Amino acid sequence: MLIKTHLVVTLFLVLLLMPYVAYPVWFLAIALIATFIPDIDSKNSKIGHYWFFRPLQWLSRHRGMAHSFTFLLLLTLAFSLFIPILALPFFVGYGCHLFSDSFTIEGIKPFYPSKKMSCGNVVTGSLSETNIFVFFLIADVVIFIVNPFVIF
Repeated sequence: MLIKTHLVVTLFLVLLLMPYVAYPVWFLAIALIATFIPDIDSKNSKIGHYWFFRPLQWLSRHRGMAHSFTFLLLLTLAFSLFIPILALPFFVGYGCHLFSDSFTIEGIKPFYPSKKMSCGNVVTGSLSETNIFVFFLIADVVIFIVNPFVIF
């Protein structure tokens, strides 16, 4: 999926969780940033096009280890141990990205290194993805209109 779709899907879940978190603005920022991270292994992504990520891209292919819940759980565990305040928003943002990508034709290997794929029928950049984007964008706007103070 395109990053704009990942962002509106993540924003939807974050807005639903906002009333229950202690630091809503930080939660929002960390979750949205974490949404970019799984695509670090692709030189064509918004984050992966920077030269200093090239060595990582040589070691891992796109939608490989970085696109797995196994890797997400390991990173979340590390955050839980060393920077606990980042663990939940990181998990939400990164997890939403993986969940969304599991509906694409390319899919993901959710339990890497297992070869089992989780995939759907959404083509990246297609009309079906645009429909998903519009749906979640409208849902985000509705949540914000219903409770405009959700992030404060």
